[in-house]
Amino acid sequence: MNTRRSFIKKSTIAGAAITMVPEITFGMANSNKKDKLRMGFIGVGLRGTNHLNNALRRDDVEVVAICDIDPRRIAIALDKIEKAGAKKPAVFGNSDYDYRNLLELKDLDAVIIATPWLWHTKMAVDSMKAGKYTGLEVSAANTLEECWDLVNTHEETGSHLMILENVNYRRDVLAVLNMVKQNVFGELLHFTCGYQHDLRGVKLNDGKTAYGKGVEFGDKGISESVWRTQHSLLRNADVYPTHGLGPIATMADINRGNRFVSLTSHATKAIGLNKYIVENGGKDHPNAKLKWKQGDIITSTIETSNGETIIVTHNVNNPHPYSLGFKVQGAQGLTDFDYHTKRIHIEGITKGHGWETMDTWLEKYDHPLWKKYGGGAKKAGHGGIDFFVMQAFVESAKQNIAPPMDAYDAAAWSAVTPLSEVSIENNGEPQNFPDFTRGMWVKRKPYNWIKDTY
Repeated sequence: MNTRRSFIKKSTIAGAAITMVPEITFGMANSNKKDKLRMGFIGVGLRGTNHLNNALRRDDVEVVAICDIDPRRIAIALDKIEKAGAKKPAVFGNSDYDYRNLLELKDLDAVIIATPWLWHTKMAVDSMKAGKYTGLEVSAANTLEECWDLVNTHEETGSHLMILENVNYRRDVLAVLNMVKQNVFGELLHFTCGYQHDLRGVKLNDGKTAYGKGVEFGDKGISESVWRTQHSLLRNADVYPTHGLGPIATMADINRGNRFVSLTSHATKAIGLNKYIVENGGKDHPNAKLKWKQGDIITSTIETSNGETIIVTHNVNNPHPYSLGFKVQGAQGLTDFDYHTKRIHIEGITKGHGWETMDTWLEKYDHPLWKKYGGGAKKAGHGGIDFFVMQAFVESAKQNIAPPMDAYDAAAWSAVTPLSEVSIENNGEPQNFPDFTRGMWVKRKPYNWIKDTY
């Protein structure tokens, strides 16, 4: 027992050192950078297969293991690996916990986890305990306890965790981040972001109906409808905050000189999924009688220690073109940008009080990563951003250094889900954010996205 306490104490101290100085490696010096990363994949569904494709395009990655409980997905993954001319990997998936056998492989350096949300934290914790460099899909955690599990395991083991938030690498997002770092907007005041994406065709689907018109989920569903829809039935919360919040948190230096302090959330009534079921399955369909808990539109307001506010919106059960609704407001000006609109106003530079299109601004502040890799990245998925998240993960793992988006970010960004749930349940009552860095956010230096990303 004394030995175990001593180990945890020493490991926690090491974790605190990593928190203060993210460049510190644990157990491996930078000079020992691996030439090739031996990687495993837990979950090779649609998202996991996308990561697998990007890994197979790299000369510095060897896919040594895959795991999925669906034999159809295993077959698809093996076919892709064979066509890429790679060696057949070890295969796991005989049970829900067969992934733990994958983690016992000694010739495995890193793991990417792309499974249903409820498995994310437990798998990531097991992976870090096994000493694997861990990449975890979003959202990273469902409860505050799980958020702490990610942080505590990282600190106790020294194993690194990277949350695989690909929107942080979107071309316009990185250009605006570049503008923020160069003080184009002046001192920052306010942000908006969110996840507004009509997912009714994904969340309600079945194998007998054309994609996008099904009304089944759970055991009768396919793809994400097997597991994702259940959250809308049982939780009134922003269950998917990180696509919008991750980029904004980076701009605001959250966990690195700034932090989330409090949150209030409100939800509208829930009618979107019922309307969709009635229109596509009829009013007598059994699912038309379900009472959905998640409000169609959830709005959360976050306050930061530096005095900024952030509005986060979740809306996936109604007609809505894809939008993350980014806005960055500073004392000198602001930008309102997304796929459907890119506009800017900077006092004293843009004309009068009107908006100016951002084309020349985005070109001027285009991120060095996109200038270097943009041409070849487009094949990677999501307009090329998936290349960059894989690039950051592989390069960080090869050196065993802290990633640009770490366990503390995974916890803070994911905490919006449980905090919004409690706030909504209590009529918008403010909820305090835990300080997952245990006060170290004051000393942690902002990650240099311009210089230190790969």
